[in-house]
Amino acid sequence: MIHLADLHGDVDGRTVLDLGAGTGMFALAAALRGPARVVGVELDRTALATARRNERRVAASAPVHWVQGDAARPPVGFPDPVTIVMNPPFGAQDGNRNADRTFLAAASDLATVSYSVHNAGSRAFLEAFAADNGGEVTHAFAADFTIDAQFDHHADDTRDVDVEVYRVDWE
Repeated sequence: MIHLADLHGDVDGRTVLDLGAGTGMFALAAALRGPARVVGVELDRTALATARRNERRVAASAPVHWVQGDAARPPVGFPDPVTIVMNPPFGAQDGNRNADRTFLAAASDLATVSYSVHNAGSRAFLEAFAADNGGEVTHAFAADFTIDAQFDHHADDTRDVDVEVYRVDWE
């Protein structure tokens, strides 16, 4: 996803904000590609500690600023162009219903452009949400993710999931 963002000119010299940064994989990948700054926002302290450890292993061209906070209401703001990258909760499972909407709402408020991962079959939803919030889906890509079991609703150790990556222009 970061490679795609970089190919579209959405990383180099820009602020990259990783909402729901988890262990920092998107933020750290962006930090390798010449951004003005990178900020990872994550609520979970344990995940942030892992992200900081991961940062020490990477020879990034930009430091990553880690912020503990709610990705749906990030405690940050920037005057320059902002690229948001995120893998929000899918919002299709019980207990997470519509969780992806809060992440997308934050992106519509803060970003010039966003890249986000969603469960397959989300295109109509993403296009409607973007249009209702001043954005436009400019690119969509299909991908397969292998996800390690992390939650109670995960029955297997790993699972391959069909996902879609969306680029939304919020200007």
